Amino acid sequence: MTRRKEQAVLECSAVLFDLDGVLVESGPVIERMWRNWAVRRGLDPEEVLALTPGRRAPDVVRLAAPDLDAVAEADALETEQVADPHLLREVPGARALTRGLEPDSWAVVTSGSRFVATTRLRVVGIPEPPVLVTADDVARGKPDPEGYLAAAKALGFAPEECVVVEDAVSGARAARAAGMRVVGVEGGGLGAGDATECVVADLTAVRIERREDGGLRVRW
Repeated sequence: MTRRKEQAVLECSAVLFDLDGVLVESGPVIERMWRNWAVRRGLDPEEVLALTPGRRAPDVVRLAAPDLDAVAEADALETEQVADPHLLREVPGARALTRGLEPDSWAVVTSGSRFVATTRLRVVGIPEPPVLVTADDVARGKPDPEGYLAAAKALGFAPEECVVVEDAVSGARAARAAGMRVVGVEGGGLGAGDATECVVADLTAVRIERREDGGLRVRW
């Protein structure tokens, strides 16, 4: 069910999408990977899973097990990140919504690596955008705004001209810190009080129209 605030339309120049939970339903793969890792490292799987939404793998490791080499641990998990592709699904409405956008009007900003991101997009049939900002491209992951600011710059728009679609609290905070407005997607822990313009069940509830002046109008 869609939960709305006062407005149901956002005017913008570009839409920046998170990947997991927004375009690709990868929850089963991610959960299994982190549960297995937690068990191997003698950690509580539930506590580790609570750290994962919206965060890069090295950042999760740093928070869960600061004594480990976070980069080495994350690198070792790469193959598990793309295991079981048959478990990946398109978030309803994602293909139709992104295929209707001009290449210069959207981007993906993800906490996953480029290898993981491109693999997941390909598996579910969502086109890879010209601007794809991954964990490999930033020094600081979400909730730092670096990724979203980089995407806006690459597209040639000011941050305030961009709308972000996110499902995680850390991602919404990153977008807000970048000066962007946020459309939330249910499932990653976002609620109506997390500085979002709205929270929708999935992307079938969202329409993006091209204005006569070349800008975009996001409706829900």
